[in-house]
Amino acid sequence: MSGISRRSVARLGLGAGIGMAAASLAGCSGQGGPEGAPAPGAGRLIGDGSTSYTGRQPNQPPPPTALEPGQPPPQFVVFSWDGAGEVGTGLFPRFLQLARDHGAHMTFFLSGLYLLPEDKKRLYRPPNNPVGASDIGYLTDRHLKETLTYVRQAWLDGHEIGTHFNGHFCTGPGSVADWTPAQWRSEIEQARSFVTSWRTHTGWHSAPPLPFDYDKELVGGRTPCLLGQANLLPVARELGWRYDASSPGGLQRWPRKRHGVWDLPLQSIPFPGHTFEVLSMDYNMLANQSRNTTRAPSYNYPYWRAQATQAYLAGFQRAYGTNRAPLFIGNHFEEWNGGIYMDAAEEALRQIAGREDVRLVSFRQFTDWLDAQDPALLAQLRRLQVGEKPDGGWTAFLRPAERSRGMA
Repeated sequence: MSGISRRSVARLGLGAGIGMAAASLAGCSGQGGPEGAPAPGAGRLIGDGSTSYTGRQPNQPPPPTALEPGQPPPQFVVFSWDGAGEVGTGLFPRFLQLARDHGAHMTFFLSGLYLLPEDKKRLYRPPNNPVGASDIGYLTDRHLKETLTYVRQAWLDGHEIGTHFNGHFCTGPGSVADWTPAQWRSEIEQARSFVTSWRTHTGWHSAPPLPFDYDKELVGGRTPCLLGQANLLPVARELGWRYDASSPGGLQRWPRKRHGVWDLPLQSIPFPGHTFEVLSMDYNMLANQSRNTTRAPSYNYPYWRAQATQAYLAGFQRAYGTNRAPLFIGNHFEEWNGGIYMDAAEEALRQIAGREDVRLVSFRQFTDWLDAQDPALLAQLRRLQVGEKPDGGWTAFLRPAERSRGMA
């Protein structure tokens, strides 16, 4: 089975916009040398050679510096992708090229099962589900090879490779909503092993390795359907993760830590033509527009495409012109309703890129910036409400006297 199944689409959402339901969902989501030998430039092979250490990640922004009093924070925008499998639609390379064109970095939440061949599916033992079960299916060999190619390229381009875990179970007794910390630990270890042992599982020993040490690169993820974060966070902290992007319906405000991990939620943003707001993700646009139908009548597409684009831009503009809270946008490589949500994400990025003080970054790069800031300044930023400008403007923000008092 290739890509996202119809069954999984039905399981993607418990609801749509904030006005329709309180909860909204996410995440469906060269040849080398002789066997065992590294490909040219492969660096130091790790384990069975599926991954390798090739040095520091290229194409990274300069190290972050702390803001000075009166200096406005950058407007951060994070485009992220759940699943991150290439299924022959050309969407993975399309957005890699878009990022190159605009100097953007993104986060790709790779589903571990997308690097496990279907004939090896019994290696997957999902908590509270049958052995080998998956609500997003498995990729064909061709698509698995394409996914490897673009994951390699994404990392070399400077993007982040996070995790979307494995089987994407959102409903029923096996839902991730009910997993214990121990079960999350098992799921994470399995996802890690599928990424770091794909050569063994596929038998493609001459294929080039992934150019990174995944154990060191993996510092965050997004749960299927934005469920189960409460029991995931203690495990994430134990593993040294720096953030989690699994909260639904967050406000456009500056984030805080939970259990020592940065909580970076998908956010409620204005939804043109409606009094309620919508979650900042393609699926939730669809759920509000076509009630979970992925092939609605095409005469709707022009308006819905424009509506989705304007929703992203409205969320951006509300933050950019006021509290400068980061904007987090989630997507899948999908062709729902004629691909209008892919078009909306692309157009939004094009209109956002290049503006003064705007930084299109990955979640990891954003947490680098957060960790470089004075805690007192971050506390002041968190006090700003949605759409609220600092009193007196940014030049009067966090004056030196306030900094010296060490505000919590």
